[in-house]
Amino acid sequence: MPRKPRRHQQLKSWPITFSPFARALAHSMPKRRSKPLENPTPSSDSNGSTKHPLEERLEGSESSDGEFDGVVQADFAFFDPKSNDFHGVKTLLQTFLDVEEWDLSGFVDLILEQTTVGTVVKVEDDEDEGVFALATALNLWRYREQRCIIQLKEFLLHKVCQEKRIADQLRLLLGEQAHNLGLLVSQRVVNLPPQLLPHLYDSLFNEVSWATEDEPTEDLRNSFKFKHYIILSKIYKHKNAEQKRKQSYDSDDEAIVYVKPEDEIFHKLSSWSFCFPLRTQQPAPHELKNYRSMGLIMAVEADKIPAFRQELGSLINES
Repeated sequence: MPRKPRRHQQLKSWPITFSPFARALAHSMPKRRSKPLENPTPSSDSNGSTKHPLEERLEGSESSDGEFDGVVQADFAFFDPKSNDFHGVKTLLQTFLDVEEWDLSGFVDLILEQTTVGTVVKVEDDEDEGVFALATALNLWRYREQRCIIQLKEFLLHKVCQEKRIADQLRLLLGEQAHNLGLLVSQRVVNLPPQLLPHLYDSLFNEVSWATEDEPTEDLRNSFKFKHYIILSKIYKHKNAEQKRKQSYDSDDEAIVYVKPEDEIFHKLSSWSFCFPLRTQQPAPHELKNYRSMGLIMAVEADKIPAFRQELGSLINES
């Protein structure tokens, strides 16, 4: 069934801002200044997807080693996932389960085969077809017999096993409530222009809604009637976070720095969450020398998604 044209929704204002250290993290990466996004318009060569024109300007001049740091222009477009995106999507998901050995290739195949819900972001007319971002939602009951999903659930349960209350709630979601449980997968390159994020998530959640009406069978339509989402992400957590939480004095150091700004909203809206240490510790900016990278598991009720979309739009507009 052909995909419906993507829609753009103007989001209302909401008073929320980045934390100081999140800004420091962003400032430690290559600087970008982008023109405001135009209203999305259908792209004739992207299988009914939506093209988002964006001009990226990388600030700077010729560097000390003679390399030119100038202006780069790119038109980003949203596409249905396809088989040619395999290597690009796999690269984005390389550390999705930390350093766990699991069937990542099978997981990527599931994502690419689900074309009615899911989006990849690429540069328009790029011969290399590099994938810059991915957003999708997979029903864990529908794919429960796939080896990659079995391994993913075992990974999650193992991480929370020492926290009985969280472990019980996770087992409930993965068991009795799995028919209506979606795994929300959102990965991207670090310096993707943030102006794309509201459009990317609007696209995803619009597609989920449309799939409940447009899928060809009742089972498929029901598989997108999510009541909960499980989200797996990464954050930076202060090495003395528990001590700082108990102290009442003001400090410039935040207990948590969110690598992806939307995770701060998801975290606030989550019904429960759990942090766990990552086995791989990637180099961090100097501003984060007192932090360590952590995994973050969140459960978010589907009826909180409208509030998430509204807050995300306001957050990006204010940043």
